[in-house]
Formats: sequence, structure tokens, C-alpha cells
Amino acid sequence: MRKDYTLEKRKYIIGGFIVVIVIIFIIRLFSLQVMDSRYKEFADSNAFMRKTLYPSRGMIRDRNGELVVYNQPAYDVMMIPRNVQEFDTVDFCNTLNITKEQFMKRLLDMKDRRLNPGYSAYTPQRFITHISAQDYGRLQEKLYRYPGFFIQQRILRQYMYSAAANVLGNIREVSARDIERDNYYASGDYCGDLGVEKSYEEYLRGIKGVEILIRDAYGRIQGKFEDGAHDVAPVSGRDLTLSLDIELQKYGEELMANKIGAIVAIEPATGEILAMVSSPTYDPKMLVGRERGKNYGILKDDFYKPLFDRALMGAYPPGSTFKPSQGLILRQEDIITLSTTYPCYHGFISGGLRVGCHGHYSPIALKPALQTSCNAFFCWGLKGMLDGKRAKYGSVAEAFEVWKKHLVSLGYGYKLGVDLPGESRGFIPNAQFYNKIYGEGRWSANTIISIAIGQGEILATPLQIANLCATIANRGWFITPHVVKAIQDTVMPSQYLEKRIPTIDRQHFEDVAEGMRMAVTGGTCRLANLPGIEVCGKTGTAQNPHGKDHSAFIGFAPYHDPKIAICVYVENAGFGATYGVPIGSLMMEKYLNGEISPERKYLEERMLQSNTIISSGVKKH
Repeated sequence: MRKDYTLEKRKYIIGGFIVVIVIIFIIRLFSLQVMDSRYKEFADSNAFMRKTLYPSRGMIRDRNGELVVYNQPAYDVMMIPRNVQEFDTVDFCNTLNITKEQFMKRLLDMKDRRLNPGYSAYTPQRFITHISAQDYGRLQEKLYRYPGFFIQQRILRQYMYSAAANVLGNIREVSARDIERDNYYASGDYCGDLGVEKSYEEYLRGIKGVEILIRDAYGRIQGKFEDGAHDVAPVSGRDLTLSLDIELQKYGEELMANKIGAIVAIEPATGEILAMVSSPTYDPKMLVGRERGKNYGILKDDFYKPLFDRALMGAYPPGSTFKPSQGLILRQEDIITLSTTYPCYHGFISGGLRVGCHGHYSPIALKPALQTSCNAFFCWGLKGMLDGKRAKYGSVAEAFEVWKKHLVSLGYGYKLGVDLPGESRGFIPNAQFYNKIYGEGRWSANTIISIAIGQGEILATPLQIANLCATIANRGWFITPHVVKAIQDTVMPSQYLEKRIPTIDRQHFEDVAEGMRMAVTGGTCRLANLPGIEVCGKTGTAQNPHGKDHSAFIGFAPYHDPKIAICVYVENAGFGATYGVPIGSLMMEKYLNGEISPERKYLEERMLQSNTIISSGVKKH
């Protein structure tokens, strides 16, 4: 009989088909039971509830050990939608002092994935945040009546002082982007927002724990699984010690009340920021609890922008506080000696160009020029460097790049690297910038002469200006400014411990420091003279195209053993000696002596009561 090959082939085809189906089933079963944990999680969720235990957030103290930020317990009402059974909603609403409409709206918002992208019926969802202690007590007694609901303890920040809001920052609920970026977070968690709360978040937040609870067949909690053998305790966040002196910070904010501007005070030897005032400011307690969102909106819409940290975000023309840096560069580049003098006929006059100056004797050398804040001296000096040294530099552009390089080494033009978010870099132009405006080879010192006195295109933050003052106080070095002095059980990052050396020789800093001392003993900074303390200073009156000039001051003390270097910048307040010098000198006196001397109380009262905000033309800086 002839063999039927067609049937033979069918047998193999059918057999192969069966084998393929079996393999597919095996792979799918393996995937479901071993690789895919979802069904195991669904099964486990019927028997267990994993309750997150939130760690205590690290506390924050000032440099003297004063507690500044601490924690207090808060309570959120949580629910697992899948486990919710019928309950008396009227009784529930009465217990929590909410309306039926608020109850329904919260349910809808919770299930809206646009508002709550982490929503799952199987996982705990936050129903109400930050209930009061009274509501917590009432709900705890009745919780058994509301299956699927439980209370989650949280941590809220509390503040000992109504000060330093811009430095401290606050905490807020995490966004979907936060969760995506860092798997530490889950929906409803909190993280640092602004200030040290943000920049030191990973140190402050601690490590979460977990408590595993077992359910019965009706979903009711019966206790800990295996007596808590598998629970993990949370680890508290690390405490921070700030470099701030909180009393000095408070005093600075009082002096700057009803004014727009900033104060930055630095300990020169360490780079530690003693005070960082941005004005107008706000009470950090405003951004705590249920009212946070509403208050944040109020602050955000405020005409005077209290959330804008002018101390490190404000980019201002430094005015005459820039002159010490110019003296350093001119000495380093051998453009001048200590005996070099330039004429000042009530200003700098070159061809048809004139830059005005107040009356003083002429001609004048470097130290007296710093003492009297002579505009002409520094204009002639820049002209001598850019236009008079072609043989040395080759061109105006090349000379200008050397000038800029020195400024960058002094901390201008780029972010210093302070340990706070949002720092501005200010602005120092380069030769290419002017080539684009005027054309290559078509500009000279006269074209950009205003930069010699800290005007024109020059912009700097109060932090950068204070850092220059600290560098002069140290006679030629600085440490990157920072607001955190120590982290519990952690070594501070190296950039806040290492010296940074500018491109200027030490002896030139000594000369400039002497000129700044002369400004206090017999020049534009006489109001900064303190009994028994040798103060060095430099005024600044920065021209403002939008209104009244800005009042600025830099200073350090004592002269030979500096403990504090400071920058004060008051917008639309006129001459540097009018507001900058008094406020700066009061801050130095308060820090060094602990109090204001009786003979200077009149000055303190005048600064506390004065209001310059009324003459302010507020612009974005």
C-alpha cells in the first residue's frame, strides 16, 4: 500500500502547533507568576497593608546653637479606595468638620489622574491633609466605623523665628516630576522647596520606614504581621547647623523694613554667611499647613516680590563698590603705581566725553581716590589699560579680556556656587559682546568708560559684592560663601573649605584695604566709624535708569583682624552714605559688640523708621 505523505506532514504540523501553544502558555504563566508582581501585589493587598513610616526631618540651628526650624506632628486622613465599604458619610463629615460637597469634591479630585497621577484603588490615597489635633482625636475614636480609612502621621515644619525665610525655604507636596526624578518619593510626600530645605533635601529628609499590618477576610486590621518582625524603622534626617547668626539676621530684616534691597554679611576667614537679608521678606510660618497654597499665591502676586531673593538673585549695577576691584586690576597690570595721579576736573573729560564727579582735590592717586570715590581716577585708569598699552596687549579687545579674567577670578560674572538654589551669575561683558554691538576694532575705552565705575553693562549680586569685600579683608583669597556650617555626622563638601586665590598679588589688596580705611576715617564712609573698632569701607551710588539711584556700601572690620565683611544694597535710596553706610555700620557694630552704642542710637532709630519703598520704581532685576 502506498504511504500517504500528506497525512504524515499534517501530523507534524499539528504536533508542532500544539508544542508552540504549550510553550506560549508556559511563558505566559512564568511571566504572570514570576516576572509580573502585580497579581502578587493584588493578592498581598487583600491580606496585608504596608503603612509608610515617615522619618523625622532634620532640625536646623544657627551658628550659636539656637533652634531655628523644628518638627511637629501632623495628621493626614488616608483611604484605600478598594477597601472602602458603606459607611455613614454624614457622621464622617461632621467628625472632620467638612461639608458633603467638600467630601464629594475630594473624592473626584483624588480619582482625577491629572491632579493625582499616582492614583490606584489598591494603594493608600490621601483624602484630607493636616487635620487638627481635635479632629484627629474625634476621628481616632470612630475610625472603626469607616472601613478603608486610616490616619497617617506626618511631619510639619515649625519656625522659632519670623526671619530668614529666603535662606530656610520651606517644604511642599511633591509633583509628578519629582516622583519621576527620584523614586524615594510617592504621591502625597513632601520635599524641600527653596532655601536650604531644597539644597540639603537629601540630608534633611531621612529614610522612610514601613509597618506591615495584617487584615482579616473583611479587610479589617488585625495587628502587625508576625509581631512586626518584617517592619523597618524610619531613620531620621540629619540636623543642619547654619552659619547664620539668627539674631543678626533678625536685626538686618528690621533695618531693611520698608525698603527694597539686600544685606549679605560674611565671615571672611571661613566664607560662612552670617546674615543674608532680602527685603521685602515674609514670615516663613506663612508656608506651613493647609494655608500654604493660598499664602504662596498671595506672595507670588505681591507687587514687591518677596519670594524673589535679591541677595543672590538680584543683578544690580555695583556702582562705586566696584572701584576697589578696578584698583586691584590696575595695580596688578602695572597700569598705575601708588604714586600715579590722574586729573579730576569735577569728572573725567576726554574729547567730547564727560563722566561727572563730586568736588575734591586734583590730581589724585589710588588711595585718596578710594577715600573720596573719585570717578575720574578709575576712568583714566581703564583708558590707560585699554587704549594706552597696545604694545603689551596687542589690541583693545585683548586688553579687555585680561581685565575680565581678573574680575572673574575675584568672583564676578559667574555663579560663586553658594549652597542655595537660584543664584544669579550677574553679568560681566566680554570683547565679543562689544564687537557685536560696535563692530570689531570699532570701540575703545571711551566707548565703554562707564564700566570703570561699576555702571553700564556691569551687573553683580549683593552676594558677589560682599564676597569681593571678604577677599579684600583676607588680603587676597576667599572661600566659596555658604549658609550651612555643619551637617550632622557628615563632612562638609570640599568647595566650602578650600581657599580660592584670585589673579591679583597680595600686596595690592593691602593697598586697597588702606584706601578703604581712609574712606571711613576721612572720606565718604565717615558714618561707618565705630568706637574702638577700625572699620574699612566703600560707598556706592548706582545710577538707575528707572528712578532714584540705588544706595550701596561694602565694608569689613576690624581692619587687621577681620571678623565680618558686608554688602548693603538699598534700591532707590540715593547716595551710598545715606542708607548703605548707616545700615552696614549698624550691622557690623551689632555683630562685633552685641549692641549699638548710645551715641549711635539716633542712627539706628532713623534706619528702623525710614521708608524708601515709597520712592521705588520696582523692576525685575
